[in-house]
Amino acid sequence: MPEIGEVARIVHYIHKHLVGKSLAVVKAQHDENVFGKVGTSAAEFEKALTGKKVVDAKQQGKYFWLVMSSPPHPLFHFGMAGWWKIHNIETAYYRPSKPQPDTWPPKYWKFTLETAPDDPQPGSEHAFVDFRRFARIRLIDCPAEDIRNVSPLKENGPDPVVDQDILTEDWLVQKLQSKHVPVKALLLDQANISGIGNWVGDELLLDAKIHPEQYSNTLAPAQVKQLHKSIHYVCSTAVELLAESDKFPEHWLFKHRWGKGKKDDPQRLPNGEKIKFLTVGGRTSAIVPSVQKKTGDVAADVKEEDDEEEEVDAPKPKAAKRKASKTEEVDEEAPTDEKPSKTPRGRQAAIKDEEPDNVDTDQPNSNSLPIRNQPPPTKKAKEKQKPDTDSATPATPGPGGKLPRKQLAAKPASKSDKEEETSGRRRSARVSGAAK
Repeated sequence: MPEIGEVARIVHYIHKHLVGKSLAVVKAQHDENVFGKVGTSAAEFEKALTGKKVVDAKQQGKYFWLVMSSPPHPLFHFGMAGWWKIHNIETAYYRPSKPQPDTWPPKYWKFTLETAPDDPQPGSEHAFVDFRRFARIRLIDCPAEDIRNVSPLKENGPDPVVDQDILTEDWLVQKLQSKHVPVKALLLDQANISGIGNWVGDELLLDAKIHPEQYSNTLAPAQVKQLHKSIHYVCSTAVELLAESDKFPEHWLFKHRWGKGKKDDPQRLPNGEKIKFLTVGGRTSAIVPSVQKKTGDVAADVKEEDDEEEEVDAPKPKAAKRKASKTEEVDEEAPTDEKPSKTPRGRQAAIKDEEPDNVDTDQPNSNSLPIRNQPPPTKKAKEKQKPDTDSATPATPGPGGKLPRKQLAAKPASKSDKEEETSGRRRSARVSGAAK
C-alpha cells in the first residue's frame, strides 16, 4: 500500500505537470467500489472537474487532493494498489519486474484527465488506476481551506511532516499513555497518526529500538523521546526522497526485508544483524531481535514466522494421527495441523455400521419389535414374502428383530443358490403330497 512517501511522490508530480493548468477533457468510468462506496459517481466527477483549473495539490498522510478553482475538490486515497500515471512520464517508485505495455489509457483506469495546451507547453494526460479496487475517490464540496476540517480528514491524526507543530513529544506522550495497545498497532491506526503504514512503522520502530508488540503505555520516557525523533526522521526522509528506495540509507530495514523465505537471501542487515518476521494481528512485522528488546508487557497474539536458529522458514512437521476404528472417535486432544472436518468420517462410518439405514430412533417400526410379538402376516404380505429365484436372499433378523447392516443390501443369489433353492421347494412339495 502506498504510504506517506509514495503519496508525496505523486503530489510532487502533480505540482510539476498539472497544477496551474485547466482540464480540457475529463473521462471517468464508474466503479461502485472506487466511486460509489463514498457517495460519488463517475458522471458527477466528470461534471465537477471539466473546464476547471487545478490551483494546488496537498496531502495529509495517505490522502491527497486537488485544489480546484472552485468547489467541489477531488480527494483521493490509493487503497492497496492504486496509482497516478502520466502519459510518457514514469511516476512509479519501483522498477516493474516485467516491461509495461505502452498503451493509453492504461489498464484498470478509473478516470483520465487531459489538460489544454499552453504554448509553448503541450497538454498532458493523467490517469488514476487501481486493479484491486480498494482506492477511493470523493468530491469535497467546501472551501479549499476547510477540507481538513471535514470528513474523512478530520477523523485522521496529524501528518508527521506537514503537522510537525502538532505532533510534538508531549503530544506523543499523551497519546501513548492514553491507550493500552501494541505500539505498532497505535502507529498504524490512521486516527492517531496519518501516513504510517506497515514498512514505515517497522522502519521507525527499528530506529527507535522498540519491539512492535510492546504496549504503548509501558514505554519509558527515554523510549518515547527516541520514538518521537524516529517518527520524524523516517517519515521526513521518505518524503524528501519521494519514496525512491534506491536512495534510502543502506542500513534501513526497507532495503533488506523483502527476501523473506528465499534461500539465497541472507536476511541480515549490512552489520550482520539478523532480520526476523512476526505475524502480529494478521500483519507481518520485520524486526531485528538483537536490537528491539522487550522492555515491558507485550501482546499475547504474536506468532513467530521463522525459527531463531534457521536462516529460512522450515515447514512444521505434521503430528502423527491415530487411525480411528469403526466404533471409536478420533482423539480430539491429539495435536494436529489440519482443521477438523464438519462431519468426521470415522465417527460417521461407525454410526452407519452400528445401525441400519432405515431405523428411525423416534418411531419404532416392525423390524424393531421382537419376532414373537409381531402380528401374523396377511395374505397380501405372504404373497410379497413368497421367495423369488430372481430376488435377493431374504435377510435374517438378529437379536431384538434388528437387521444387520450387511444384510440390508444383500447380493443377488448365485446360480448354485438358485438350483439348491429350487430342489428344496420340490422336496417340500413331495413331502406335502405324501402326507396327504
